Amino acid sequence: MASRTTPDQSAARKVRSAPRLALSRELIEDAALALIEQDGLEAFSTRRLGERLGCQAMSIYHHFPSKAHILDALVDRVLASIQIPQRRQLPKTRLRNIARQWRLAALAHPRLYPYLSMHRWNSETGASFLAEILACFHDAGFAPQACARQFRVLCYFVLGATLDEISGYGNGSSSMQPISDETLLQRFPQVAQAGRYFKPEEFERTFELGLDMFLKSSGLS
Repeated sequence: MASRTTPDQSAARKVRSAPRLALSRELIEDAALALIEQDGLEAFSTRRLGERLGCQAMSIYHHFPSKAHILDALVDRVLASIQIPQRRQLPKTRLRNIARQWRLAALAHPRLYPYLSMHRWNSETGASFLAEILACFHDAGFAPQACARQFRVLCYFVLGATLDEISGYGNGSSSMQPISDETLLQRFPQVAQAGRYFKPEEFERTFELGLDMFLKSSGLS
């Protein structure tokens, strides 16, 4: 008597016989970014990436010589996703929009972003992004030295703000002997009152305040 095929066995055969998508740089980048955002950069490896793609790590090396090359590509991908405003806008407006889009890119990729933020942006894509920021100061009439210093101050603010939002103070380690909320309110009322504005729902308003302060002090038109 012939054995009967169960629905589960039939489904499994369909999965095994389904054509595998041809491996490409884009497909590898998609899978790598998804894997990092799912499990974190510490757990990322070409072996695990191969498992996700259903291939051997050696197949990935035909497109990317190493894990470092994959991470380079992901840095470029995220930087390239930041929308750059048209040059006909005022320098201050362009810079505001770039900073906002930069923050959104950080929030969209919170587990890759700490690596990206400390990685040198010296690829063609990275240099192009940096040039757009510097052009805002240049087009406003700043001398080269002033452009460089204003650029650095902006980076201090945006990098600090975005890193704090996704993996900073609120997610850091705590004292082994924290004071109670009641004691905090009694002895340090200003700290207790300020705490309500340190929550994630307040991050955007605080970012906008900091950005306003920078743009005002920079003298950009």
